Amino acid sequence: MKYLFAFLLAYSLQFYFAENSYSQTSNPDGALLWEISGNGLSQPSYLYGTIHMVCASDFKISNTLKEKFSSASKIYLELDMDEPGIDMKMLQLSIMKDRKLNQIFNEKDYAKLNDYFRDSVGMPLTLFQGMKPFVLLSMISMKAMPCENQESYELNFVKMSKAQHKEMLGLETMEDQIKVFDDMPDSVQVQMVMSAINEVDEQRVEFAKMTNYYVHQNLDSLYRLIVNSPDIAGSEDALLYNRNRNWIPVMKNAMKSGPIFFAVGAGHLGGPKGVINLLKAEGFTVKAVAQN
Repeated sequence: MKYLFAFLLAYSLQFYFAENSYSQTSNPDGALLWEISGNGLSQPSYLYGTIHMVCASDFKISNTLKEKFSSASKIYLELDMDEPGIDMKMLQLSIMKDRKLNQIFNEKDYAKLNDYFRDSVGMPLTLFQGMKPFVLLSMISMKAMPCENQESYELNFVKMSKAQHKEMLGLETMEDQIKVFDDMPDSVQVQMVMSAINEVDEQRVEFAKMTNYYVHQNLDSLYRLIVNSPDIAGSEDALLYNRNRNWIPVMKNAMKSGPIFFAVGAGHLGGPKGVINLLKAEGFTVKAVAQN
C-alpha cells in the first residue's frame, strides 16, 4: 500500500491515545467539522477531526465535508502524506541504529512477542529485529481491528487532493512524529507493545468505544477516553498537548494565504488544551458545522 509506513505511524499514535448508525447531527456541540473565521481572515478555513483508521461500515464523507474540502486552496494533514519519498523516509527513521529488539525486550517478553508475530501476524519477528518498537505496535494495532474492510480519512483526503489538484502540506514533519517515540524510554515502548498483545480483547473494547464516540461526534467523551488511557500516562504532553500547541502558529500562518482545510486526529480537537480552544485563545471564532 502506498503511504503504508506514514499511515502506520499515524495509526499507532491514534490507537494508543487510547456497530452504530452514523449520525452527523447527533451532537452539534461536539461536531467533527469546524469553521475558523475572524481575527483578520478574509475567508473562513475549516478544521476536521479524523479517526485514522475505521471499519468501512463506520466511514462516511458527507456532502458538506466534500464542499468545505473543495472550497479550500490548500490541504493540511498532520503530515504531508503526499511528500515525495515519504515511505522511504519513514522506513529510514524506523530503523534502530545501535540496538536490536532482542536487546530491549527481556527473554520472556521477546519469546511471547515472537510467538504472537508467528501465529497472528504470520511473519517471523526476526524480519523486524532492527525496527523501532512503534512499528510492531502499529502492526499489532491493525490486527486488533474488528473488521477486514477498513478505511482511512487521511488516505481518502490524499486521493481527493490529487483529483482536485490541491497542494497538500503537513502541520508537522515525519521527524517530529518519530521523535515522539524516540523520546520515550525503551521501557515505556516495551510496555506499550506487550500491553497490546496481552490485552487484545480489552483493546478491541476500547477501540469500539472510540469508534462509537467518533461516529456520534462526542468529542468530550473521546477526549476523556484518550487522556484517561493508562497507555499514555505521563506522555500526554509529548503525544498530545505539545503537538497541539506547535500546530497553532503553522495554522495561523497558513490561513493568511487563503482558505485552508485542516484534518487532524479528532482526539486533538477537544479539551482545554485542544486545537479548538487554542485557536479561540488566539482570537479566532471557531464554530461547529452541521453535516449532511
